Amino acid sequence: MNQDLNQIITYYATKPHKVLNELLLNKSKDNLIAILTDLLTAYINDKNSSSLREFITVSIAGYQHNSKKLGYNGYKQNSAIGSKPISCEAKPKNIQTEGYELKKSKPKLNGEGGFNDYTIERLNKDVKEKLNLLSSGFIDGELQYIIEFPFKAVYNKLREQLPERRIVGTYTRMASFNFSHYSSYPVIKIIYLNKNAIERNQQYFNKKFYQFLIDSK
Repeated sequence: MNQDLNQIITYYATKPHKVLNELLLNKSKDNLIAILTDLLTAYINDKNSSSLREFITVSIAGYQHNSKKLGYNGYKQNSAIGSKPISCEAKPKNIQTEGYELKKSKPKLNGEGGFNDYTIERLNKDVKEKLNLLSSGFIDGELQYIIEFPFKAVYNKLREQLPERRIVGTYTRMASFNFSHYSSYPVIKIIYLNKNAIERNQQYFNKKFYQFLIDSK
């Protein structure tokens, strides 16, 4: 980690904000730019947290991000009079290219997503809410695409991964989907597409999914 960034983070956690402010005021403009860039790079590529990637996905898609753990990831007003706000769940995936060729299992972007600790009760709630899903892909923190589609497009795929009857206190660790499970759905909306980056990073994409993105307008 950048030593200046290390110092600032440590000051933020251990010193009065007045002392932190004095430290920042003594940094040059170029130094502050470098520090902020390093901080964003570390945050957006964090393997243990996707909160910034989630925020980016939800915001670009036109939803108000919900930073709380309870509830869906984002909401926006419904144009229909008297209707409930439209909810969304973001499913961002980030691939880090450093050491990629040395990995035995090489991950590919494939319009995927998943739900942790999923249950049949949650599945029924999600489909009833007419939830929208936002699948996004990042490579080294650079956004490649955002796709929006209705939750019901992957309902059947998620349903088949859940038991017919659930024992109280048990969960399905991960119920997942990818592009192949909703590719034929009639309503798939491309929210964001960086074709130059996608072409540059072709090796990190599933072949069929890559072609879908490149052929999209």
